[in-house]
Amino acid sequence: MLRKIKRLFVIKTRWEAFLIIYALALGATTRGAHYLVQFPGYGGKLLFLATTGAVFLGGAKILDCLKYEKAEREAAAAQD
Repeated sequence: MLRKIKRLFVIKTRWEAFLIIYALALGATTRGAHYLVQFPGYGGKLLFLATTGAVFLGGAKILDCLKYEKAEREAAAAQD
């Protein structure tokens, strides 16, 4: 039973990764909009860029990990 629940929290396909990245981007832009209100001027703009930049970096890492895990699974299947 725990194995089934655990599988719900594993990103298995690129489609799932893109959905998660989209959700992260929505949250980051909302947080960035709050920063623009709280810190008018260059400070708010820099914080906005930092929040969206973090999503780009995190999204790239998620997609790279999917490629790595797929290659690892294929190599393990070839060994067996």
